[in-house]
Amino acid sequence: MSDLAVWIVIAVTGIGTFLLRFSFLGALGRHSLPPMVLRLLRYTPVAVLPALVAPLVVWPAATGGQTDPARLIAALATLTVGMLTRNVLAAILAGAATLALMLYLV
Repeated sequence: MSDLAVWIVIAVTGIGTFLLRFSFLGALGRHSLPPMVLRLLRYTPVAVLPALVAPLVVWPAATGGQTDPARLIAALATLTVGMLTRNVLAAILAGAATLALMLYLV
């Protein structure tokens, strides 16, 4: 692709993203959302984060897409600590420490 074509794609994508977001916010900006919708929107990060992380755990690029026991154990440790403590920082640190230990041992 030429440089001009790349910049045109970037500009069109940016304008499209802006228009999609503005249409939603512009249409509902003056109105409050129903309580049910607000309650459901609280679960969006909880649904998106596992969808982003799961492929990186099951098929990590660091191993060429092969499942790695060290990463699976670290993910399990992260999940366990997160559920037990309800502390995101503790879960992240436990997962990182477990991954480092398992990569050292395996």
